[in-house]
Amino acid sequence: ASMNDEPIIFALANPTPEIFPEDVASVRNDVMMGTGRSDYPNQVNNVLGFPFIFRGALDVRAKKITENMKMAAARALANLAKEPVPAEVCAAFGVKELKFGKDYIIPKPFDNRVLLAVAPAVAQAAVDDGVARVKNFDVEAYRASLAKLF
Repeated sequence: ASMNDEPIIFALANPTPEIFPEDVASVRNDVMMGTGRSDYPNQVNNVLGFPFIFRGALDVRAKKITENMKMAAARALANLAKEPVPAEVCAAFGVKELKFGKDYIIPKPFDNRVLLAVAPAVAQAAVDDGVARVKNFDVEAYRASLAKLF
C-alpha cells in the first residue's frame, strides 16, 4: 500500500510467489504484476529466453553468448509484446484478446512468434559481435527459414 503510484511487482518464486496477485489487488488496482506462474497474467519464465537464445546462437555457430545477444533477446521480447496478438495465440491461452498493457507486458510462452522474433535477433547480434562462425548471414532469409517450421 505504501509503494509509489503504478508500481511494478515481480513475485517470481514458483509455485508460490512472494505475494499473490489477488492479495495485491485487494489493496490497490494500479499495480503491474508478473509472476512465474502460468495461471496469472505476465508469466515471467525462462521458456521465453533459453530455447530461442540458444537456437539463434547455435544456428550461426556462435562461439559464446554475449551480453549483446542477451539484450537483443530482451529487446525482441519487448517489441513483440507491443505487436497485435493473433487470434490463434489468444485462443491457445483461453482469452478473447491480449493487448499490451498492465496485464500483458511480456509475450505468452509458446507463442510461435517468439521464435521468429528472438532467434533472429540473437543470431544477428552474434554476427555483429564477431562471435558467429557462419559467414554471409542474412537475417531475413534466416527468419523466413524459421517461419517455414510452422
